[in-house]
Amino acid sequence: MARTPAGTPDNPQGNERFNEDRATQTMRGSEQPDIQAGVEVIRDTVRTLPPKPGVYRMQDAKGDVLYVGKARALKNRVANYTQWERLPGRLQRMVSQTRSMTIVTTNSEAEALLLEAQLIKRFRPPYNVLLRDDKSFPFILLRADHAFPRIMKHRGARKAKGNYYGPFASAGSVNTTVNALQKLFLLRSCTDSFFSRRDRPCLLYQIKRCSAPCVGRIDEAGYKELVQEAKDFLGGKSNAVQRKIEAQMAEAAQDLDFERAAMLRDRLRAATFIQGSQAINAEGVDNADIFAMASHGGQVGVQAFFIRGGQNWGHRAFFPTHTEGLSEEEVMQSFLAQFYEEVPPARCILIDRELPEAELLAEALREGAGSKVDISVPQRGPRRQLVAQATRNAVEALERRLAERGTQARTLRELTEFLELADVPQRIEVYDNSHLQGTKALGAMIVAGPEGFINNQYRKFNIKTAQTDDDFAMMREVMTRRFGRAQEEDPERESGNWPGLVLIDGGKGQMSAVKDALEELGIEDVPLIAIAKGPHHGREGREVFHFPDGREKMLPVNSPLLFYLQRLRDEVHRFAIGAHRAKRSRAISASPLDEIPGIGPARKRALLLHFGTAGKVRAASLEDLQRAPGVSSAVAQTIYDFYHPKG
Repeated sequence: MARTPAGTPDNPQGNERFNEDRATQTMRGSEQPDIQAGVEVIRDTVRTLPPKPGVYRMQDAKGDVLYVGKARALKNRVANYTQWERLPGRLQRMVSQTRSMTIVTTNSEAEALLLEAQLIKRFRPPYNVLLRDDKSFPFILLRADHAFPRIMKHRGARKAKGNYYGPFASAGSVNTTVNALQKLFLLRSCTDSFFSRRDRPCLLYQIKRCSAPCVGRIDEAGYKELVQEAKDFLGGKSNAVQRKIEAQMAEAAQDLDFERAAMLRDRLRAATFIQGSQAINAEGVDNADIFAMASHGGQVGVQAFFIRGGQNWGHRAFFPTHTEGLSEEEVMQSFLAQFYEEVPPARCILIDRELPEAELLAEALREGAGSKVDISVPQRGPRRQLVAQATRNAVEALERRLAERGTQARTLRELTEFLELADVPQRIEVYDNSHLQGTKALGAMIVAGPEGFINNQYRKFNIKTAQTDDDFAMMREVMTRRFGRAQEEDPERESGNWPGLVLIDGGKGQMSAVKDALEELGIEDVPLIAIAKGPHHGREGREVFHFPDGREKMLPVNSPLLFYLQRLRDEVHRFAIGAHRAKRSRAISASPLDEIPGIGPARKRALLLHFGTAGKVRAASLEDLQRAPGVSSAVAQTIYDFYHPKG
């Protein structure tokens, strides 16, 4: 049987490949001048590069970072980009946009790897693998700056003196563990100022979750013993601590001290609860981080388990972006480098595949952590079982993610049809105002995309010029400021920060205000929709959608699209109310002393402690001010002159 040659009418697939190849060649021909411009920039940079390790950044015409890379020898690595014919399409596009480069040399390639991860996290370049979920991990902190150390949940920079235990996968797992640890070791969780003001035990003592060191119900030596037991338990010696409590309980029962025996029994139950809630088959594994990857349809998911002291401290799934054109091994290595940019690594890191530069990554993590870090791919035994368990979880998490994205995509298509949009919106901005009888007014904006809410794009606007009891004027001010700035910073709309849909919480009045504000700016192509409660005010599901041309639409009460739009509205409500409450709290805690130039927190505290109130500071004579601790003659004169201006 004769074979049909590719590219004939009888072989349409061959024709499609032929036409696709021709289109690619045509595209490359049209991009060639841009590529040549980028290549010339790179060549000029290569001429001055040393053969040393370091980090390079490629930037576009606006100076925005396109890509961050590291190299053992900068000159050799960067020179590869001048051979653009050998580059994959993704890197050709990057080179075509490159108009400048920034070079930083380092002492070693490991140092370059650490710096690369820091810069990727800072600049979020579009051609690097990005770790989307960059929210900081919670830790348990046992402070060491007080005679009676406090146990607490902690996020962010680890500046406070003490012992940090973590990371935990979620705030919920930390809260549960801290509550159980309070029952187990009776350590205080109150602030130092609350501790110093107590003259009788608080409720936590009554419910047996604190030993009340604030009022002397336990001495310093006894509390120190509890702290040491907590350190042992969190450090992996949980069985020894449990046996000690069991022995103490048996001794108390033998001495007929049933009240103490009951208290020790409750502590033992708390220890059992912690171990039970954190149970995992981690035999032979003390401190370890476990990672496994799954991929499907161009999407990648990474599952992480955190084991400390033989206990499972939770797991989390991550979904890195910008992974197209890269091998799974490269994605995993880039993911780990960024993940450990802020999180301290465990001594043992178990992964499901060999990495191209595993030794280099281990060396870099060792330099950052100050202790040995081992990265390995277990082949048998309990460690292999842990990795297999992480792999199963990675596959399941990715399947859920893809299913959710499919549902979200379907909802956005329905949204596009219902609201009569030209395209599926990639960025939806939702606006609301919040004030209390015209005071502390602000506007709020939340942002949503195809993958959910984009929290780092949320914005609040303190109302400056509008009447704060005029909701329409407030909305006009918010729109004028938001889109006026957008026109100045991105008139060509190339940044991706222009919305495909603006959703306004309100009715015809709000719609009219927003429409007028945008028309004054010369903006008429941003889709606008207002969502208002229906005729039966307050009943969910009767929302009315107002169009700019005055039309109104409604959705069925059980419509998934309606639920989605309600979630958007509820989220902007939550954000607006939260921002408004924070603003009110700051105003309540503000002091008239804040307005005096040169008076910082320490002097303000000293003045309030000495005089009692800000009013008494105002009424004080110059001599009285000079006698206040920490207040010099010059500062006293400044305060006095502020309240008693001359002329």
